Amino acid sequence: MYDIPLIDLQPQFDNPVAEAEIVKQIADACASSGFFAVRGHGIPEKIIEHCWQVSHDFFSLAEAEKLKVQMPFAGYPYGFAAMEAETLSLSRGEQAPPDLKENFSAGPNATPPAGISADEALFVFSENQWPQEPANFKQAWETCYEAMSLLSMRLMRLFALALNLPQNYFDEFLRQPISAFRANHYPALNKAALPGQLRAGAHSDYGSLTLLLQEEGLSGLEILNRQKKWIPVTPCMPEVIVNLGDLMERWTNGRWLSTLHRVNIPESKTAQNQSRMSLAFFQQPDWDARIECLPTCLDPDGTAKYPVLTSGRHLMERFHSTVLNET
Repeated sequence: MYDIPLIDLQPQFDNPVAEAEIVKQIADACASSGFFAVRGHGIPEKIIEHCWQVSHDFFSLAEAEKLKVQMPFAGYPYGFAAMEAETLSLSRGEQAPPDLKENFSAGPNATPPAGISADEALFVFSENQWPQEPANFKQAWETCYEAMSLLSMRLMRLFALALNLPQNYFDEFLRQPISAFRANHYPALNKAALPGQLRAGAHSDYGSLTLLLQEEGLSGLEILNRQKKWIPVTPCMPEVIVNLGDLMERWTNGRWLSTLHRVNIPESKTAQNQSRMSLAFFQQPDWDARIECLPTCLDPDGTAKYPVLTSGRHLMERFHSTVLNET
C-alpha cells in the first residue's frame, strides 16, 4: 500500500506516449497532495547507499567529534546542528518546543552573485564544513548532491510540461541554484517529550521541490491531506519521495500544493527506542530568481494570489525564523 502516488520515471526515455502519461500522473499528484514517490529515477543505488552509510557513521560518532563541524552560530546554514537546535514550526509563526533531531547540512559551494549584502552572502554562500571522519564523507556527499541536482532538474522539466509550458521553462531560474542537502537524524528517545514536541514540527518546505530518502520501517513522516487529517508517508529507499515547496505553490497560483508535513513521535515505546535517519535535497532556484505567477496559472481575470518574491530572500527569512530563537 502506498499513501502517496508512486510514479515510475523509467518508461519516459525515448517514449513520447509514456512521457505524456508520466506528466499526467505528476500533474494529478501535485494538485491533489503535493507529494509523490518515484522509481526509475536514474540515481545509482550505490551512490545512495554510500551517502547513507557515511551519514549514519557520522551520527554514530561521539558528540565531541560531531561538534568539530558544528554550525558556528545560530543561522549559519551548513555543518552540524545538535539536538533541539531548530524549531520548524516557527517558520509558520507557531510556537513549540525545539525539534527532537540533529542534522548535518551542506550547500552549493558557489560564488555569490554581484550586488548582494554581506549578510546575504554569508547565509547561502558560506563554506561547507566537512568532517574528517568517516573517511570519504565529502566525496560521498558531493556525488549524491550532484545526482540529486540532476534528478531535480529532470523533474522540473516534467513539471513544466504538466503546466503547459515549454520543457525548458524553468531552466532560466536554475542557472546557479542554491540548493541544500541535509541528513536528519532522530535518535532514540531517552526521556519523555515535552507537550507539543515532535521530531520535526509541522512545516512546508521553502524552495521549488524536495527529494527525500528514508529507510524502511516506521518513519513518523506524515502529511496533512485535503481532509485535514495527518496520514503517514511510507515509501523508502531506493525510491525517492518528492514534495513541492512554497515557491512551486506560488508559481502555480495555488493550483499545486506546498503541503504541511511533520515527523511525529511513534506511540509505541519500542519504536521510540529506535533511531531513524533521512536524507533530503532541497532544490532552491537562483538567489535572485523572481517568483511570480506562471502565465498558464493566472486566475480567469488575469490576477495572481501571491505577491512577487525572490528565491534567496524567502529562503533566508524562513530559515532564520526557525533557528535564531534557539541560541
